[in-house]
Amino acid sequence: MLSYRHAFHAGNHADVLKHYVLSLVLDYMNQKDKPYWYIDTHAGAGMYALDSDFAQKNAEFERGIARLIGTKNLPAMLKNYVDLIRKYNQNNQLQLYPGSPAIARHYLRTDDKMRLFELHPNDYKLLTETFRYQGKQTKTEMQNGFIGLKACLPPPCKRAVVLIDPPYELKDEYRRVADCIKDGLNRFATGTYLVWYPLLQRPEPQQMLDKLKQLDTGNWLNISLSVQAPSAEGFGMHGSGMFIVNPPWTLPTTLNESMPVLTKLLAMDETAHFELTSQIT
Repeated sequence: MLSYRHAFHAGNHADVLKHYVLSLVLDYMNQKDKPYWYIDTHAGAGMYALDSDFAQKNAEFERGIARLIGTKNLPAMLKNYVDLIRKYNQNNQLQLYPGSPAIARHYLRTDDKMRLFELHPNDYKLLTETFRYQGKQTKTEMQNGFIGLKACLPPPCKRAVVLIDPPYELKDEYRRVADCIKDGLNRFATGTYLVWYPLLQRPEPQQMLDKLKQLDTGNWLNISLSVQAPSAEGFGMHGSGMFIVNPPWTLPTTLNESMPVLTKLLAMDETAHFELTSQIT
């Protein structure tokens, strides 16, 4: 299926959590001089116009990044993420929202490399346009990222951050994520793998998390943010989460300091809360 277009959801609460956590991981990677690869299995279009028909249909960004863009006195690392978004906009007027590849581009240094996979032909065209001047540092491929990732591991530099962010249009994608992490660890056990997932009233997300925790991952961290109570009808996404294999050891402290603020800003009702669990030795 190729019906999913992330432009409908750009800048929503799930993007904020995903890209904030990604920014923390990449900032940590930059603390060492050694180069690394950033690999995005479902890269999307790379950049999203928030005044487009797609983004305006449900205006999900108004309940996401728009709540942060003008906020002052944010925790330092959360402020860094918001400042990154401000780079693409002026006077706190939201017009553009960077996808995960554009977030990563902000952090990549001269010797770091980026590998981006996107299967949807329209989004792939937009992706290549967004990164057309990146030269050899960035390579884009119109391919299923679950498959494309195999050829990237292990990277020559022996350091990598992998973001796995499928649309979960099909139930089978939850199983494929777990299988992808298992295969990735077999090929490159020391890589940092980030998995985004939705919070739904159905068993597949939790089943996937259970499988990920059962893998021989060593260190892991799971952060989830519920922005509202699950619907009485049992449908819809009430939050999202990030499962990280081989996370930075500093990540729990940073998230515990900033997530109360982020939860308050993104809350849709009084039930909003975050949960953080980890196994880091």
